[in-house]
Amino acid sequence: MPKYVDGFVLVVPKKNVAAYRKMATEGAKMWMKYGALEYFECQGDDLNPNTDMGGMKALTFPQMTKLKKNETVWFSFIVYKSKKHRDQVNKKVMAQMSKDAEKYKDMKMPFDMRRMAYGGFKAIVTKP
Repeated sequence: MPKYVDGFVLVVPKKNVAAYRKMATEGAKMWMKYGALEYFECQGDDLNPNTDMGGMKALTFPQMTKLKKNETVWFSFIVYKSKKHRDQVNKKVMAQMSKDAEKYKDMKMPFDMRRMAYGGFKAIVTKP
């Protein structure tokens, strides 16, 4: 069965990693509660790989995000059954977030939203 994935790349100041991890943990609980199949938050580890790609030069995440010394890159993704399923789950999550808006009103985002990339992707090749 083909799946659908929402993918994110974002930059988190190193001083905000604990706050981002807390926010991501709460997000994982909410998305899973409302039906996401899997939820991943991945902190950059090997961001300047010295890998031979057959002579091809690949852009690294630090280059792509214009990463500064005091920052780290995160690659995150949420897996769904389909795009329709994603839309249903996200509708429930957004409704819950609206209900909880008072709880989050003073929360400062631990990353710069202007440097976040997001997109929905059809899973074409998968291997369990």
